Amino acid sequence: MTITADHIRTTIAAYLDEHPETKRELGVVLSLLDGGDDLTSRKSLPGHVTAGAILVGPDGRILHILHNATQKWLLPGGHLEASDATLLQAACRELAEETGIPPHVVTPHGETPLHVDIHPIDANPAKDEPAHQHFDFRFLFRTTADIGGLQTEEVSDAAWRGLDTLRDLRLRDRIAQALR
Repeated sequence: MTITADHIRTTIAAYLDEHPETKRELGVVLSLLDGGDDLTSRKSLPGHVTAGAILVGPDGRILHILHNATQKWLLPGGHLEASDATLLQAACRELAEETGIPPHVVTPHGETPLHVDIHPIDANPAKDEPAHQHFDFRFLFRTTADIGGLQTEEVSDAAWRGLDTLRDLRLRDRIAQALR
């Protein structure tokens, strides 16, 4: 079952119930949905929805991956697939694919994203993709497992890093609050 526009709207509504201060930021996503854009397609411009995982280990550190295309340390995540029924499921699938950590050893913090990040993506001529935006729905997970086999087509390394290494202060504060 494919993720629907209604599911994205419902997820945004639940997120805004918890974080009403982000209503203006998410207005662009809601406007595109209202305009009939298919935000589940990676071809949708000026942007599309992605799903990410904030994985917290037993010592409170956060899992980061070294993404091959950007050569940046990022949180695991990526594009939606037709087999994803929910954004939470997409985040869990991406986490498992990129890190080799199986879904049965991760526990979601909840069904509402902890953070929604809107960020620019550079053009990628190799994939014939113009510059665009990702509307990244990030879900918090916990695990006692360690990193498994990496998806080497997309990821060249993974590491557990301290919460203080996150540059996004809003995300850092939300994770710290959720872990209390």
